[in-house]
Amino acid sequence: MAKSNRKSVWRRALIAPAGVPRPARPDDDPPPAEPEPPSIVQAVLYRDGVRASSPATLAETYRALREQPSGMAWIGLARPPAAELKSLAAEFDLHPLAVEDALEAHQRPKLERYGDTLFVVLRAARYLDAPEQVDFAELHVFVGPDFVITVRHGAAPDLSAVRRRMEETPELLRLGPEAVLYAILDAVVDGYAPVVEGVQNDIDEIETEVFSGDPEVSRRIYELSREMVEFQRATRPLVGMLHGLMAGFAKYGTDEELQRYLRDVADHVTHTSERVDSFRQALTEILTVNATLVTQQQNAEMRALAEAGFEQNEEIKRISSWAAILFAPTLVGTIYGMNFEHIPELHWLFGYPFALLLMGVVCTGLYAVFKRRDWL
Repeated sequence: MAKSNRKSVWRRALIAPAGVPRPARPDDDPPPAEPEPPSIVQAVLYRDGVRASSPATLAETYRALREQPSGMAWIGLARPPAAELKSLAAEFDLHPLAVEDALEAHQRPKLERYGDTLFVVLRAARYLDAPEQVDFAELHVFVGPDFVITVRHGAAPDLSAVRRRMEETPELLRLGPEAVLYAILDAVVDGYAPVVEGVQNDIDEIETEVFSGDPEVSRRIYELSREMVEFQRATRPLVGMLHGLMAGFAKYGTDEELQRYLRDVADHVTHTSERVDSFRQALTEILTVNATLVTQQQNAEMRALAEAGFEQNEEIKRISSWAAILFAPTLVGTIYGMNFEHIPELHWLFGYPFALLLMGVVCTGLYAVFKRRDWL
């Protein structure tokens, strides 16, 4: 019975009820919609799953943790300077390579273990409705025996919500830093769902635009394809990371309930990764269809231009033919109309009929030639 009660508490902690407002704490991480200062330190000390104190500085956090060896410190940083990370590294014996990665960011999702400390890199994502774009952020998590340090490079995810859910369920926080890590993983993975829905709507709109002949659709397909490449880089490595954590259940004595939760998160990540793969395949096919339709449209336009050019050529032939026919009598009439006194046929009795006959013969001959060549 006890296990069943704890399972229900776990689910209540990790699944936020829809439409239920939660009070915000002044020392929680700021929501992603608000602009963040260059560096924000959120330090809270927990004991037996309950908030014991909220030190104002890192130095006070260190001192409070030494005074309460059974406690757990959860420190949240946003784009911290090197001095703060070096201070944390000296206090909690963080590996220099992990600290360097957290400072530089731009890392691929990964999981590395340095002694008793676990270093996790996650890529969070959120869908922006106005520009219809996917915004990616980077999250670094250090997990030790008595501490959790989160380093955010970007707006997502909203760790303040994760902190509130955890604090509302002391039974969950008593499980230690691993429970915090798995709750953060759940928040990152749950954040992928709205992105998947938003991308699905974009693909549906793109399909409509492709068949409506929108000239800007090619650019939109290309931009969305690039976002899906980034999405794949965020989700694919996470599948292997979670399986790596599951492989260490027995070795590190992971709580049984946490094991169930991690398997659930792994299932969600696998489903999301498969959806992203299908999106990339769909965009490739849409791009191929769009290229085919554009080619067909260009061919139709070229055909129309060729037909118009052919008709123009036919008209030019007709005009040229009639111009040549009419030029013959004009030439004869022009010659005999010159004002010269000595023209051989000028006083000839049959000169006028001969001139008319010559005009008719030339015009008839030209007409026959042009008719045979289908110019008339």
